[in-house]
Order: sequence, then C-alpha cells, then structure tokens
Amino acid sequence: MKPFRKADFHCDVLWKLLEDPTLSFIRDDQNKLDVTLPRLKHAGATFQTFAIYVPERMEKTMAPILQIIDLFYRKVLVSPEMTFIRTGSDIEALERKPGAIGAMLSLEGADGLQGDPAMLRILFRLGVRAAGLTWNHANWAADGALEARGGGLTKKGRAIVEECNRLGILLDVSHLCDRAFWDMLNVSSRPIIASHSNCRSHCPHPRNLSDDQIKALLAQGGLIGVTYVPQFVSAGVSAGIADVLRHIERICEFGGERQLMFGSDFDGIERYVDGLTHPGELHRLQDALLARYPETLVKAFFERNAMAFLAMHLPRG
Repeated sequence: MKPFRKADFHCDVLWKLLEDPTLSFIRDDQNKLDVTLPRLKHAGATFQTFAIYVPERMEKTMAPILQIIDLFYRKVLVSPEMTFIRTGSDIEALERKPGAIGAMLSLEGADGLQGDPAMLRILFRLGVRAAGLTWNHANWAADGALEARGGGLTKKGRAIVEECNRLGILLDVSHLCDRAFWDMLNVSSRPIIASHSNCRSHCPHPRNLSDDQIKALLAQGGLIGVTYVPQFVSAGVSAGIADVLRHIERICEFGGERQLMFGSDFDGIERYVDGLTHPGELHRLQDALLARYPETLVKAFFERNAMAFLAMHLPRG
C-alpha cells in the first residue's frame, strides 16, 4: 500500500548537525542520521518539526540556539522541497504543494532565554513556533521531568507562558515535571501539546503522562504525540510496534482519537523500537494500525490531526 501522508512533531536532527558539521540532511549517504530528506520522502512525510536542543555541555545562552537555527536555514531549508511553516496559512498552502514537506522549529528547553521575553520575541521572528520550557532538569522557568524537587512554574516561567500565548507559540509539556504540567495547563489560555510523550499507565516512566494528565490535556483541546523512545514505550528490555499500539489504544480510550499524533524523537535516541529505526520504516506501523483501525482514522493519527491543529492555532499570516 502507498504510504499515507505523515506528520512528525519531534526530531533531534539539528542537534546532530551541530555536533558533526560534515553530516548532510539532504543526502542519505552516511547512515549517521535517522531523519534525512530521502527518508522523509520515502515515508510520505508532509510535515516535520525540528527541535532546537542545546546539549548539556554547551553554555545556556542564546548563542548555541542561534547557531542551531542557522543550521536549520542552511542545511534543511536549502532544499526546495522543504517549506518553512510559521503560520496557519502556511499549513493550508502546503496542501496545494504536492511533494512539499513542511518544516517547523521548536525550542526544547528555554534555558538560553535566561528569563528575558525579548529573547523569545527574537526567536519568534526567526520562525520558532513551539516551545518546551525545560529539558529533563530544572532551569529558571520550571522543573523538568527528572528533577527530584518537582517544582512548578516560576514567576518568570509564567510570564513566558503568557508571552507564548500572545505571540502564538505553541506550548509543549513533554519534558515538564507533574507540578509544572498542571501549572502550565492552568496558566495557558491556549491548548497545549505533548510533542513526544506516552502513557504512564502502560510504561511508568516520569517522561510519560498520567491518565489524569492525558484527560486534562484532551479536555483543553491539546494534542499528544505518541513517541518511539523504547524506554517510554515499554518497561521491558525491548519494545516493539505492538507496545506502541497499546499507548495509542489508551489515548483512544479517553476519546483522544482526533487529538493523537506522533513525535518520533528520531536522532534523539540511541535505542529503537524494533522495526522503527527511521522514518522509512513507518510503513510497518501503518500496517499494524490498519489491522485495528479504519483507514480514515489511521490517516488522522499520522497527519490530519496535527495539521488541523496547526492550521487553527498557529498565527495567521
């Protein structure tokens, strides 16, 4: 069967391009990247979010963030097949461009903003359209999922949430600790997303969402991106596609079939779900889903849910 159109809300290829300047996104000749243009095309991709992740070893300033954005412009957007997504109108126009793949920037960890809303506004002008306040640890804005203290949003964190709402930057809760998650839900006036998180009831990892969190996020109109990170998929020594399906089923049990998407975390992982090591293998997940769900719903999981959300909630342009 021909691959369905696919949207993915999280990959870390920009981090790898930062670490190794010899790598190429537009070629597929070194097998050192999970996400490349040829693999996206083979998968039937129509949209990919590119995370701006600053490695722990680097300074927490704007400098590495800007270096990564520069790489996005020079190594991703250099391909005429990649279309920069900044507005709802861009999403609608993408539908009229056969073969085009939308590319959106997301900030994974706001450490480098150092609490200054002006830095956020600069990133918005450069095209950043989604933001998670933390990675796994604590910073000036909030505590991350692996921070033992488990603190909520700080005063500056709340101010950044409000500025994201005003600008039209989507807020991502995937790396927040539980208390910060609930603070975000209460402070944000717009629907939030979990770009790459699974169900804690099926895999008790702190990066996953509890049933109550999933229900609350869905009730607010947000999206959940099921991820292929093995340790978020299964508590066992390995994870397979059947384990991914269990998380999808759980979200659907809560009425989330029209608010479910995928956030692979490709290029941000060293281990893989069996049979899902790069976008070119997503046909296996597609086949497994079609064995359980109608075609229209599988297409919604893979693309339509995410695209409809973006068309509605990105700034108009």
